[in-house]
Amino acid sequence: MDVHLTAVFRKVPEGFIAFVEELPGANTQGATLDEARANLEEAAALVLETNRALLEEDLKGAEAVPRHREINEFLARKICRDLEVIEP
Repeated sequence: MDVHLTAVFRKVPEGFIAFVEELPGANTQGATLDEARANLEEAAALVLETNRALLEEDLKGAEAVPRHREINEFLARKICRDLEVIEP
């Protein structure tokens, strides 16, 4: 599976705002582009971790099989690699 995510960085008077288009809730800000990038990596990882926890809680007692942890870890690594974008 080849997943590409789009990290968006916008310059604002206070520094930079950033978000991942395909991952609702993964947004942040930073005084510098590097700070915004680092904060976005953390935000994306937290969104994935929270979604995993919510899914596991929702599936308690159900006969459905939750997503494999390896797939979620792969996606988290992929997001981090994709965030290495060229400066705008």
